[in-house]
Amino acid sequence: MSKLDNAKQKGIYLLPNLFTTGAMFAGYYSIIAGIQGKFEMACLSIFIAALLDALDGRVARLTNTQSEFGEQYDSLSDLVSFGVAPSLLVFNWSLFHLSAVHPVMGKIGWLAAFIFAVSGALRLARFNTQIGVVDKAYFQGLPSPAAAGLISSFVWICVDLDLVGADLKYITLPLTIVVGLLMVSRFRYYSFKTIPFKENVSFIWILLLVLVFVLLTIKTAWVLFVVFCGYGVSGILFTVHSVKKKRASKKNNKPTEPDESK
Repeated sequence: MSKLDNAKQKGIYLLPNLFTTGAMFAGYYSIIAGIQGKFEMACLSIFIAALLDALDGRVARLTNTQSEFGEQYDSLSDLVSFGVAPSLLVFNWSLFHLSAVHPVMGKIGWLAAFIFAVSGALRLARFNTQIGVVDKAYFQGLPSPAAAGLISSFVWICVDLDLVGADLKYITLPLTIVVGLLMVSRFRYYSFKTIPFKENVSFIWILLLVLVFVLLTIKTAWVLFVVFCGYGVSGILFTVHSVKKKRASKKNNKPTEPDESK
């Protein structure tokens, strides 16, 4: 039996792919909401997509329904929800207004949004080719859901404060480019995949989780922005610290030259 016939016979698993479809739907709706000027709903839709994206893989592992089809479908969904959707959101909200300054600035605006989108695509492609090769404890480059969360929470805060995107275009422009480039960087980010959920932990962690949930209900956008900004900076600090540590280790292990005066 050929691989094609075998794939037809097996079909696809419904439950995990249903979550993936929901994540793609949320990302697509974010695009529609952004075009209509409903920026707060567009931001919320991206976070709903991130929640569903986090669940589909876990559901697949719990139900033992992992498949190559699901992995590829998940990547395509991520490209829509965390690559295209946030780039169009930030363009429609702020970068579009650069065209009023000068036609060249207008082109720079949509190019910045495209840099974010293509960086998300490259980040996902690199991740797929490195499965089973790199350390599971760390990501290489800022994960696309975190990058989308950072951009979306920034827009959400500004909308919450009644700040107009046209007035913040010179802040949004470098922020979009920097966050996009972080996705294709070599900075290492903790993946949280090695957290021992089944082991006993200190009671203080439960209190911290409750505190985070309470803060999310009070100031959702602010908490999300602080969390994703902290995560974005953490990869840079961790990588710089690791490089310095390796250089110091090599320097200490360097053999000393014999003293020829004796």
